[in-house]
Amino acid sequence: MDDEIESILYIGREVSVYKIPPLKANEGHKANDWGDLANPLWKGRLRIVERSETAVIYFEDGTTVFAKTEYDPSRPSVEAVLDSSRYFVVRVEDAGKKAYIGMGFIERTDSFDFNVALQDYTKRYRAKRNPLSHQSTDTSQPPPPKKDYSLKEGQTFSIQIPGRTTTGGSGSGSRSSSSSGGVGSVGSAGGGAVPLLPPPPSAKK
Repeated sequence: MDDEIESILYIGREVSVYKIPPLKANEGHKANDWGDLANPLWKGRLRIVERSETAVIYFEDGTTVFAKTEYDPSRPSVEAVLDSSRYFVVRVEDAGKKAYIGMGFIERTDSFDFNVALQDYTKRYRAKRNPLSHQSTDTSQPPPPKKDYSLKEGQTFSIQIPGRTTTGGSGSGSRSSSSSGGVGSVGSAGGGAVPLLPPPPSAKK
């Protein structure tokens, strides 16, 4: 589609490409088996471009595309080597033909960002094809029951305020404090206790 939207996921400013030997049986790839790593087969830029249904990895130099491959998380075309975090093996395809090349980054931070870009795309790819499996990390467990904090019939509670004399709610006795003259506390409109000021001096008898 000509109007297909493309999004650039990653750009590696400088990567090196190597010709690699055939993989030995039951062994992984190792960058040390590729010969002189200081003399790569090709140097250039790497781009990962996401489209509506796929992502494409381009090896390019200016306007020339050296190699490219679609990245399908169901059969990944990128494999890390066993002896370094900066080197990878990439399966490239063109006109039905495929080949394996070695790829290396100068800095480990570049290879880390490359890995993160592929992982983020893989998450979106899987979520798009199976959205229900990404709504919850564990759908086999029922949600926890909601706690009921409401008071049951006949239950009461009290709040202690420092420096204040409190009175109980319904069903509880009131507590009074005495001063000279035996004056207690008077309940306020809200039911709380309000201490009275001392009474005035008594008149002469």
